[in-house]
Amino acid sequence: MLSIIKSGGFIGIDGYIVDVEVSISQGLPQFITVGLPDTAVKESRERVKSAISNTGLNFPLKKIVVNLAPADTPKQGTIYDLPVAIGILEGIGLIKNNEISNIAFLGELALDGHLRKIKGVLPIVLALKEKGIKKVILPEENSKEASLVKDIEVYGFKHLKEVIEFLNGALKKEPEKIDINQIFIEDNGYPDFSEIKGQFSVKRALEIAAAGFHNLLMVGSPGSGKSMMAKAFPSILPPLSFEEALETTKIHSVAGVLEDFLVKKRPFIAPHHTTSDVAIIGGGSIPKPGAVSLAHNGVLFLDELPEFKRSVLEVLRQPLEDRIVVISRATGSFKFPAKFQLIAAANPCPCGYKNDPNKECVCSPREIKRYNQKFSGPLLDRIDINVYVNPVSPEDLSSLEKGESSKEIKERVLDAVEIQKKRFKNFPINFNSEMTPSILEKVIKLTPDAENILLNAARKYNLTARSYHRILKVARTIADLNKKEEVESPHIIEALRFKMPENF
Repeated sequence: MLSIIKSGGFIGIDGYIVDVEVSISQGLPQFITVGLPDTAVKESRERVKSAISNTGLNFPLKKIVVNLAPADTPKQGTIYDLPVAIGILEGIGLIKNNEISNIAFLGELALDGHLRKIKGVLPIVLALKEKGIKKVILPEENSKEASLVKDIEVYGFKHLKEVIEFLNGALKKEPEKIDINQIFIEDNGYPDFSEIKGQFSVKRALEIAAAGFHNLLMVGSPGSGKSMMAKAFPSILPPLSFEEALETTKIHSVAGVLEDFLVKKRPFIAPHHTTSDVAIIGGGSIPKPGAVSLAHNGVLFLDELPEFKRSVLEVLRQPLEDRIVVISRATGSFKFPAKFQLIAAANPCPCGYKNDPNKECVCSPREIKRYNQKFSGPLLDRIDINVYVNPVSPEDLSSLEKGESSKEIKERVLDAVEIQKKRFKNFPINFNSEMTPSILEKVIKLTPDAENILLNAARKYNLTARSYHRILKVARTIADLNKKEEVESPHIIEALRFKMPENF
């Protein structure tokens, strides 16, 4: 008896259809799985056997061959436990449903028959919908995530027994539905900028970065507030659109780090400085997304930047420019989105107190030079805003009043973002930082004075073409915050002040 059950898998962050073919025939009892299964897929036979037996049904003592088609594509994970079990039960006549060819099954089985949560559901269900599948049955914990896909009926169950009863008509159940309009939550749980006293130039730099999606580097003494301001930064970012939330959710789902059924706020990913190249950029024998992709549409915060290995920092160069990671393996090329804002923090020297007004630096010039060489020229060239963070004295901490709240700053950021949306309505970008040289020429207008200041600075500092364009982008964002149509001299001067790393 041959039974064919629809299921799915994922490569990179893209889903695809998998036909689970189950053949039950006479012969010595054995259970064979073919179709390039990994260890987790091979071990499914033991989970399936126990789950069927512990549900009160008799497992067939026959030759069972399971083929996962297409057979030349590697299969991974525990996704196929449920479809294999359903294929076996249909093959021995315990499930009778004429519409089973239009139903897809996904899910891991516990030994007692309970269904457990799996990863990669969203991209798989999107692929199933594109191929015309009308219904999908999966673990109840994944039902909300799957229901984000429109025009496909999603049924979530807790136990294999419930699935059997549903397919045989003994159990009635309504498909999972979700109200998209009530998903997003305003309270994002990040620190508020009103908690940060002083640091007006740094707050200004962060506001500009948020408005134009610019990369930023903070350099300053230990305890000056770099990490706290970085953690507060997402509180002034514009909220995720539903399309951005779906993109980010796909990545987090595939990586197995999805905390809720949908990513509801911009990600804030802060890897430790001992992180490896692969953990940052992604990879593995079957490539998986790294930190830069988990931070897609959000923030990648690298604290203690010089403590990261040089090789780790250098792999950031390509995704900072292209907003995508391409990983090549013998099995093919894998693309992972990596549109993130880099917010980095560093000390100015090994001891941390160079330029500190209160403490003396004990580092030799050679030590400082060696330390600063960890900031490679190409990497610094890709950072739009550099700002020095001076420590706030205890007297100022007690006397200064609370600063602007994140809500007040965010309002200005949102106004600037709205201006950019109108500007780029005919272009495939959303923020000033994404402008290509050709778009720059079309949309940026400088006053004569502003143009002269920029040209003189380019000659004085020997600016690269990339640095020149990035200064223009930052100046355009500053002009948007000031609601000016043309880029004027003060905007160029401020952009130059934040770009030139003279203090470091």
